[in-house]
Amino acid sequence: MNFFVMRGVLMNSVWTFVVLVSLGFSVLYGIPEKVLQGGVSGASDAVRILISLSGTLCFWSGILRIAEKGGAAEKCQKLLSPVIRRLFPKTKFRGKITMNIIANLFGTGNAATPAGVSAMEGMDRENGQSPYPSREMSRFAVMNTASIQLFPTTVISILSSFGAKNPFSVVPLVWISSFTALSAALLAQKLLFKKR
Repeated sequence: MNFFVMRGVLMNSVWTFVVLVSLGFSVLYGIPEKVLQGGVSGASDAVRILISLSGTLCFWSGILRIAEKGGAAEKCQKLLSPVIRRLFPKTKFRGKITMNIIANLFGTGNAATPAGVSAMEGMDRENGQSPYPSREMSRFAVMNTASIQLFPTTVISILSSFGAKNPFSVVPLVWISSFTALSAALLAQKLLFKKR
């Protein structure tokens, strides 16, 4: 069983556990109808947010594609290459990693996904499709999950869709929280990773 299958099984188990515990507590406290109402309203909100974010996703995916075709992505790769080479010295998929990091810097997590998946699949092949991730796979997963966002476009889009008066007011807080999260995550990965 490779890394991706194990991750999928783990995530399915976690979500199943959370749903069952929620339903159990709703029955225990006699409020199952409120939980069901919350589920239905949450589903309708999710569809509305999905539709509003699809435009943002398409826009930033297009911008990244233009940057890639126009050579701007290559210039960004050269600019970031000393850092990327130091963080990921053994992989040959540094270009995809850089594209993923650039997309995350602009807060377009969904637009970063294709490059991130491609990089992770390549590193998995380099790792011999082992059930355990390599050090670089682990580091990339941490950096992708707790990435620094200079322009949190997805958060701003969600706030705008809910009628926030000043959706850009969250930007400094996003900088602080994302930098703190990334620093803590990289430190934890360095301390806790065990080569198997």
